[in-house]
Amino acid sequence: MRHGKKHNHLGRTTSHRKAMLANMASSLITHKRITTTLAKAKALRVYVEPIITKSKNDTTHSRRTVFAYLKDKEVVTELFRDVAAKVANRPGGYTRIIKLNNRLGDNAEMALIELVDYNEVYGKDTAVAEKKTTRRGRTKAKKADAPAAEVKEEAAPVAEVKEEVAEAPAAEEAAPEAPAADDAEEQKA
Repeated sequence: MRHGKKHNHLGRTTSHRKAMLANMASSLITHKRITTTLAKAKALRVYVEPIITKSKNDTTHSRRTVFAYLKDKEVVTELFRDVAAKVANRPGGYTRIIKLNNRLGDNAEMALIELVDYNEVYGKDTAVAEKKTTRRGRTKAKKADAPAAEVKEEAAPVAEVKEEVAEAPAAEEAAPEAPAADDAEEQKA
């Protein structure tokens, strides 16, 4: 029985499937995008994303673990040097699958799988936009604090205006006293 076995066998033996996914992952890391069938692209995404996550931590152990999956020294070097630096701030979702037209020969569903940070078309919009933070609970407390901070910021300029207004009448009161003293001197003369 195959209870709970969710991965796609892709009509291949285990050794053939592992070798094919390793080769496809190496090609994806080298070329940054590849065209394949939709089923293989979905299987590749599940295979390659944990490898990219592992590459963020550049240790000997993680390099050996990734090499066990990819089986290509140059690809492992490129993954740890270039790709890991580019995806360092991304918390997952390193690949994008774009569906294409069906293949002419056998009408298979085709797809383009690419590394998200290496796309020139979509990458410009996301680089300009501000980084969104992910919500992980306790959002009510943050919302309650935010209006209070805004009120404090608005209250500070009002207090400064009141101080300026309070100082202005004091200056006006001092000014009329000086002419009164001048009038007294004029009367004596």
